[in-house]
Amino acid sequence: MPLPTTEQLPQTGAIDMLAPHVAAQAILDGQMAALEAVGPALPALAHAAETMAAAIRAGNSLIYVAAGSSGLMALADGCELPGTFGIPAAMIQIHMAGGVPTDANMPGDTEDDTQAAEQATRNVKPGDAVIVLSASGSTPYAVAAAKSAKARGGAVIAIANNPEAPLLNLADLPICLQTPPETIAGSTRLGAGTAQKAALNMLSSLMGIRLGHVYQGQMVNVVADNAKLVKRAVGIVTNITGVSEDTAKTALRDTAGNTKQAILVASGCSAQKAQDLLAAHDGQLGRCLQSITSNKDAIV
Repeated sequence: MPLPTTEQLPQTGAIDMLAPHVAAQAILDGQMAALEAVGPALPALAHAAETMAAAIRAGNSLIYVAAGSSGLMALADGCELPGTFGIPAAMIQIHMAGGVPTDANMPGDTEDDTQAAEQATRNVKPGDAVIVLSASGSTPYAVAAAKSAKARGGAVIAIANNPEAPLLNLADLPICLQTPPETIAGSTRLGAGTAQKAALNMLSSLMGIRLGHVYQGQMVNVVADNAKLVKRAVGIVTNITGVSEDTAKTALRDTAGNTKQAILVASGCSAQKAQDLLAAHDGQLGRCLQSITSNKDAIV
């Protein structure tokens, strides 16, 4: 029996026989149906996000492993974590079958290279969170990487789009995104890729929240390394503390651009006290601000 996501023919019929606007609607409908497939996986996603947060909290690594379109989804997610949540790039590894492409050439045969997968995961250690993706759930590179990572004590989070796939069966935390057949049969960069992208966004965003890098819906651990993000950091400091923009800019300058610390400085702390508070409260800004308020109330 053909696998639904990767081999089964679309139920909409031959998309190439449709008028362009009708074909476009069919593709959009397929994308929307793929996103709906993420819903049943919400509990598994929340559990996996906590595992990822625990890895970072303990000083371990997040390791993404995938081939093809799944690898591109993993690459996009992993590369954005340092800027969005201030997670050190050294704590993130991204392994794509055949390596990250530097042009439009992405050979397909590399997904069968199990030796490369074992090599990529040779340094996995207990406490690492290893996110392995494959639309079919049977890609040799992904399956071999998951087996190797698990044997080394890593927590394997597997994302696949076909139920009962080998990758899901061997994972510590299986996440099945049961997307329907693609509108172009087997083109998993469409629905399956969309569902995987959404799931990865949710995983990393929930992880950032658990790590305390989101407060009042804002990216309080953002790395402000361009003009747009400096402006955003100033806005975050002013929104949370109510200080003027000039005061926010001064606080950011005094904390070398560390937004969390700047918020505490703008709330009346010294830069050193801000560092100490964040260390004492595991980086949770809300607890730090509550501590400051409690101390002020005690003095009054």
